[in-house]
Amino acid sequence: VTMEIPPKSPDGSEKSPQSKELLTSNTASTLCISSRSESVWTSASRSKWDIYHKPVIVVSVGAAVFVFGMVITSLSWIQIKNKNVYKMCGPAFLSLGLMLLVCGLVWIPIIRKKQKQRQKSQFLQSLKSFFFNR
Repeated sequence: VTMEIPPKSPDGSEKSPQSKELLTSNTASTLCISSRSESVWTSASRSKWDIYHKPVIVVSVGAAVFVFGMVITSLSWIQIKNKNVYKMCGPAFLSLGLMLLVCGLVWIPIIRKKQKQRQKSQFLQSLKSFFFNR
């Protein structure tokens, strides 16, 4: 097993691995790639599924949990064993499903608004580059 000796900086002092990472990841392209939100510089068009897949999944799961809660709640009206368990769990699933359903339905217009803002900012960015890069 060979051990590699980390290279020293030009002034002769050794730096910690954290500072090396900070120095090497300072470029704009790295920052652009590592950012969570989509950057203004990326102009690749995305499909509708790429844009809306998360809220669609949340709405689908919410609807399924809501229907499951309805079934569990309706079972509490039938004369069966463990009636109290159904009376407790049914409304819990109903409320959880309704919460996910509403969150997903509210998320969709938010994404639409962000898409419009992103298109406007891309247009303004192209105008700036057209006028200022002459």
